[in-house]
Amino acid sequence: MTMNKPLEQAMHNFSFARGLPAPLPRFVGMPRYNFVGGHNDPDRIPVDDLADAAARALRTHARQLAIYNLGTGPLGFEDLRDGIALRLRGRGMNVDRERVLVTSGSGQGLDLVNAALVEPGDTVILEEFTYSGALSKARRLGARIAGAPLDSRGLDVYRLGQMLDEMTRQGVRPKYIYTIPTVQNPTGSILPAERRHRLVELARHYRVPIFEDECYAELGFAAETPPALAALAPESVIHIGSLSKTLAPAIRLGYVVAEPAVLNQLVALKNDGGTGAIDQMVAAEYLATGYPGHVDDLIAALRRKLAVMTEAIEREFGTTVDIVRPEGGIFVWLRFPADFDVRRLIGPAAARGVVFNPGPEWACDPERAKNLMRLCFALPGEDDIRAGVAELAAACHEVAGFPQRSANVARSVQP
Repeated sequence: MTMNKPLEQAMHNFSFARGLPAPLPRFVGMPRYNFVGGHNDPDRIPVDDLADAAARALRTHARQLAIYNLGTGPLGFEDLRDGIALRLRGRGMNVDRERVLVTSGSGQGLDLVNAALVEPGDTVILEEFTYSGALSKARRLGARIAGAPLDSRGLDVYRLGQMLDEMTRQGVRPKYIYTIPTVQNPTGSILPAERRHRLVELARHYRVPIFEDECYAELGFAAETPPALAALAPESVIHIGSLSKTLAPAIRLGYVVAEPAVLNQLVALKNDGGTGAIDQMVAAEYLATGYPGHVDDLIAALRRKLAVMTEAIEREFGTTVDIVRPEGGIFVWLRFPADFDVRRLIGPAAARGVVFNPGPEWACDPERAKNLMRLCFALPGEDDIRAGVAELAAACHEVAGFPQRSANVARSVQP
């Protein structure tokens, strides 16, 4: 594509650093059928309650906006840290505000931990399918990434033990084991209690810290989930979480929980002048009032949308894809035939208004995930879920000749 003169001149004026990601195209609006990212249900944002919480918070604390960090120190707003600590006790963690660092989303927590622990050439262990942000951040630092196997119940701790034993023989000590044990992203599994205990034993034996990501832990569909790994071994675990998935993604609030010596080092690296103050004040107010009921309502809504999504996939794709049914969260992980590369669908699906996350973006070894796809069902309405899945199936038939039927009706043969 030919650049216009001003843009061409600008590109000559700036010498960008090496190793940057490709520049993003200009934002032109959301696609009609948006199954990407970690968006949530717009109808479940507690608008009135948040407005009331904002008014109360500002009346009470607005004078503190004159001071960096609201005058409560670099860990973040004390009332919010109290609220987060209270929620974490429900995950079995015996923490108070002094163990909680508020961050600008969990992504900043990832950055801080990586900055504190990882240098180029270091080895880190991630689950073979995992959060794309964790992968991209580790790769950008020049880390060596080892993918730990998953099965239907989450991290395969037996095979992880074999990996650690082999690394020890080779003189390699990984900097951390990054895991999403509770509502894994992208598979939606929940690691059973016995595997959690075994994982903690491995971490202690091989002296490798666990980096636990629990961004989706409050969105499990079961009545109870096993305790967080940080509850079992606080001395061996750095724990991160977020309010993005339960409250609102655009409210950029996450947190890190760690032992004081580790937390103090992370705080020394957080040189941003403080996480957004009004966000913190409003969230603190809401956590103390309507938040628990809101999470219950959100889970119920997500369960309904998941049912609509799975029914639509089964109707449109039949037996040509396998659905990895999540135990919580906002994603469905789909497995296409082994010889099919879902990246072939990106363009044709987009032409029909459908966007999705290709499996290779969520895998330590991209080629092992070429037939996998992640769909977020939280953002679209139920009618758009049905229509979007139908358009995705139509694009797939156009590209690969399957599925051959839609809602038990044979598709027409393309000329």
